[in-house]
Amino acid sequence: MAARSHPGRTFAAHAILIAYTLIALFPVWVIVINSVKSRRAIFGAPLAVPTPETWDLVGYTTVLENGDFFGYFQNSLIVTVASIFFVLLFGAMAAFALSEYRFRGNTLTGLYLALGIMIPIRLGTVAILQGMVAAGLVNTLTALILVYTAQGLPLAVFILSEFMRNVSDDLKNAGRMDGLSEYAIFFRLVLPLVRPAMATVAVFTMIPIWNDLWFPLILAPSEATKTITLGSQVFIGQFVTNWNAVLAALSLAIVPVLILYLIFSRQLIRGITAGAVK
Repeated sequence: MAARSHPGRTFAAHAILIAYTLIALFPVWVIVINSVKSRRAIFGAPLAVPTPETWDLVGYTTVLENGDFFGYFQNSLIVTVASIFFVLLFGAMAAFALSEYRFRGNTLTGLYLALGIMIPIRLGTVAILQGMVAAGLVNTLTALILVYTAQGLPLAVFILSEFMRNVSDDLKNAGRMDGLSEYAIFFRLVLPLVRPAMATVAVFTMIPIWNDLWFPLILAPSEATKTITLGSQVFIGQFVTNWNAVLAALSLAIVPVLILYLIFSRQLIRGITAGAVK
């Protein structure tokens, strides 16, 4: 007998997600409201809503006039979109192979990929930098895309393989009987059924890439390849920090993350709650 979702559990799961969302958005709210306030108001009442007396757009003016903000934004967008594409493509392929086919080393391969979740990629920064120097990829966006793709693959394979194991074998076997190739089964039958998991992986992959400062600082610190997070550091000095400009830059950098969340919110919630409300 098929298990049915319980209305009470469904409501509780959605309530928990909403609560976590509000908690996560509170720092964003603080950054945004302070980005349109004067410096005195930022330090005097950081949690207060801007008033006509405290309203000040000097931070946004500084960001747009000093530095190549739109160039930084474009670099972050290129790196993030390309990295997510490759993570989803290669991660889904690897997850399909691990969940669908039984071969010698299947378990060991899965464990090897799972180690990437537990071991931070930053531990290999020196080796990564040496490899990029040898390949002539320092101060290129390609270096960042390669690193972020490698960083996101273990989690993508781990999540997607669990979802792909739940895809009906009868459906895939029916496709094979109809003459579909393994590639057609993968792209036409399996991927549409794991869209919630794909959206979940996309969101959780994008956030650390977009907000990362470490690898842009190490691998691509030149003016032409700076990301938005690294570009915002130009307003942070050793002795003086332009907090209006920093908060304005961070507020503008938040926009793509919010847009992606709004686009994939339904699929994201379905992916997170799958299996928890049965």
